[in-house]
Amino acid sequence: MKVNVHEAKTQLSKLIAAAEAGEEVVIARAGTPAVRLVPCEPEREPRTPGNLKIWIADDFDELDEETAAAFRGELP
Repeated sequence: MKVNVHEAKTQLSKLIAAAEAGEEVVIARAGTPAVRLVPCEPEREPRTPGNLKIWIADDFDELDEETAAAFRGELP
């Protein structure tokens, strides 16, 4: 949607709602595009490294003999 400055002054609330809904809103001065109205990105808290806790069982890499043989290609 392209509107002139005067219309933007009188319809600002509607233009903001349109921009928030994803519509492109361009404000023009004397028919020449001057600015684009876009919604602000919400501010996010900075990520803190080290918050992921992982538990690995003591025997996670132990295989029974049949499975180990299959990996070695010894089973038909």
